[in-house]
Amino acid sequence: MKYQGIIFDFNGTLFFDNDKHVKAWNEISKILRGKEITLEELHTKLNGTPNIQNILYFTDGKATKEELEKYSQKKEEYYRQFCKEDTEKFHLVDGVCEFFDHLKEKDIPFTIASASIKENIDFFIESFGLDRWIKPEDIVYDDGTYENKIAMFHKAADVIGIDMKDIRIYEDSNSGIRNAYDAGCEQIVVICDKENEEEFLKRPGVIEVMQDFSFAKEL
Repeated sequence: MKYQGIIFDFNGTLFFDNDKHVKAWNEISKILRGKEITLEELHTKLNGTPNIQNILYFTDGKATKEELEKYSQKKEEYYRQFCKEDTEKFHLVDGVCEFFDHLKEKDIPFTIASASIKENIDFFIESFGLDRWIKPEDIVYDDGTYENKIAMFHKAADVIGIDMKDIRIYEDSNSGIRNAYDAGCEQIVVICDKENEEEFLKRPGVIEVMQDFSFAKEL
């Protein structure tokens, strides 16, 4: 199936960082309720949900607007700190740079649609040199104006000027896959662990699964 443009999710797709988010939420949980999060909470309450929702969960819905903003920012500060400390893993997924180079060479438009906030996007641009391939203003991120990731995918499609039916989306999460499909994409590629490939291939719109972008080194 041919594509004329690509939209990439970022966290968990182009950069493996889930453990940093978990560590950051552990710190916020300890501050707000004196204990770390459990594995069950991580999978049933915290993964893939907005910062504000998680903070409300930790405070039994009692956090003020000011506290929501304060601890949301604090969580991301912890996250960026943990990223920088883990120098061995603080890099784009294997093959991403080569794939980006290939897309530029073939003049195939692409961008990123991420649920990250601006401070983190700026952090990624500076740390990984993303502006080598993508104009910073073309990266779609959570600026508070999007209802959901579906709206972000639609904006990203507008940015690269390609109809969604001709776009391939790279994602890593169940919610991201569902949102990509609901946005009208039927060419979804999932970055996942080897043992989860069969499960993801059953999802609507998923055409391929892989662990990284190492194939790009042979393009």
